[in-house]
Amino acid sequence: MRFLNDLQPSYDLTYDDVFMVPSRSAVGSRQAVDLSSPDGTGTTIPLVVANMTAIAGRRMAETVARRGGLVVVPQDIPLDVVADVTSWVKARDLVFDTPITLAPTQTVDEALSLLPKRAHGAGVVVDDKQRPVGIVTEHDLTGVDRFTQLSEVMSRELLVISADTDPREAFNILDGAHRKLAPAVDEQGRLVGILTRTGALRATLYTPATDANGRLRIAAAVGVNGDVAGKAAQLLEAGVDTLVVDTAHGHQESMISAVKAVRALSPSVPVVAGNVVAAAGVRDLIEAGADIVKVGVGPGAMCTTRMMTGVGRPQFSAVLECAAEAARFGRHVWADGGVRHPRDVAMALAAGASNVMIGSWFAGTYESPGDLQQSADGRFYKESFGMASARAVRNRTSEESAYDRARKALFEEGISTSRMFLDPARPGVEDLIDSIIAGVRSSCTYAGAASLEEFAERAIVGIQSAAGYAEGKPLSSSWS
Repeated sequence: MRFLNDLQPSYDLTYDDVFMVPSRSAVGSRQAVDLSSPDGTGTTIPLVVANMTAIAGRRMAETVARRGGLVVVPQDIPLDVVADVTSWVKARDLVFDTPITLAPTQTVDEALSLLPKRAHGAGVVVDDKQRPVGIVTEHDLTGVDRFTQLSEVMSRELLVISADTDPREAFNILDGAHRKLAPAVDEQGRLVGILTRTGALRATLYTPATDANGRLRIAAAVGVNGDVAGKAAQLLEAGVDTLVVDTAHGHQESMISAVKAVRALSPSVPVVAGNVVAAAGVRDLIEAGADIVKVGVGPGAMCTTRMMTGVGRPQFSAVLECAAEAARFGRHVWADGGVRHPRDVAMALAAGASNVMIGSWFAGTYESPGDLQQSADGRFYKESFGMASARAVRNRTSEESAYDRARKALFEEGISTSRMFLDPARPGVEDLIDSIIAGVRSSCTYAGAASLEEFAERAIVGIQSAAGYAEGKPLSSSWS
């Protein structure tokens, strides 16, 4: 990357402060751009879901990995639960979504509590041999007594597709039958998964992030306190594909010691460490054994660190400096935080990030772990909270004494509860991924780049005023 007219400023820049200038391009199509990351994590799109309890659950991990990204399970999740989630995700199908299954004798009330857990909004009613016998959607259950059994309200006119059906053929079958979705079954007629028309399209546009055995990838985080090596060893034994050593202040002795302890295990997966915002931190963590360094202090939507402490750095400049330092060692950085629009992801990649971490933006989706709630004005939302907030600290220190927990709860550097509203036009994480990846692919074509490495080399970035940024925003109504 280079600055327009080689005018590099003497002050630090946020994503809002910069823009990209188009260059002569021989890339004829957005789909011709290879978005696979060079950092060894196996992502085929440069997106990593942040290790936040309100966001990174098993449904999120399954869905994002199927589209080529990676989810980091938070450090405060018990190790046995992480192992269970890892094995569950790795058992998921690469094409079909995991269905909500219900018995004919279950009630409308039970179905209504489960349907919001999936973006497709449908439940498959199965018999005792796991063969589909009906479908229920919210439309079928509206205005029905909540104690009614599903056998009385389910749709019995099933369109069933074979599990070995090509996604393009599956789309044509669904489109020809004017159906939104269909259960997929194996040779014995047992339910394998569910496929929507949009899901069939996505299966032809994205490449899943898979391990050497063809299973979906997942990452997990470990903190810097306690038996770091022991916890890391258990995560590796559970089969995680990337190990993240995580703390808010990554340039400290305890982090360096933790990274050295993890590296001493000789893991066969990438080791990520952070967070830092300057070259010195990158250098120390790489020398300690990190393959990838997380960059970002304070730019996240749930984080109050900068307002509480004054510590942090504008994210674009932080990523730019840290990526350059990592490249000197043949290593990489993840840009963590501050992303609110597809353009921000593109600017982080232009600055040299190999992957971009997203947190709160994905909290308001069907796939995040929280329960779907409804505000007084009828809008659907989920609750999110920062990982340095009193709420997260309380969860993370539940096994400590009441005194120690109460003392730590006094020092809060994050929002303990925030309503993240679902976008009616993009309520699922895949909808957001579509929007982000479309933008990033276009950015690459504007730069004449056919890969992420070329994009980081060819991007030409300029500096703009607040008015320049505002000029680029679309108008939802006329200005007169």
